[in-house]
Amino acid sequence: MNIAFLLTPKNEVIYEYIDATMRQVIERMEHHGYTAIPLIDKHGRYVGTLTEGDLLWKLKNTANLNFKNTENVKVSEIAIRTKHKSVSINADVESIIRLATTQNFVPVVDDEGIFIGIIKRSDIINYCYNAIKKDKKIL
Repeated sequence: MNIAFLLTPKNEVIYEYIDATMRQVIERMEHHGYTAIPLIDKHGRYVGTLTEGDLLWKLKNTANLNFKNTENVKVSEIAIRTKHKSVSINADVESIIRLATTQNFVPVVDDEGIFIGIIKRSDIINYCYNAIKKDKKIL
């Protein structure tokens, strides 16, 4: 079964461009209460997921960096410590379950690598729960 029915489309997702500043990302993540955010390039391609941990490590390991001057740091200058894998819109549900064990969401791209949305871990869990409930009729 195709994953499109689980997709939260890009227009409903909070993401950021790779040329944004560290401060913009921090404020966006705080405002929405997220611990990770997908990053895209100027062409709309998914380039990675930035986490709170990535931001903290940058802050810790950069001399004289504080919240006020994070507006001078581009997101592209922040090391992304964990590679969050994306999947094609043509992937099946089974292929995203393993990714969801280590990622809060799974980024979804089209055949050109263009970011088209995410599949949230909670939606995957609900899908699996409903499938088990339907098949077992005991839950």
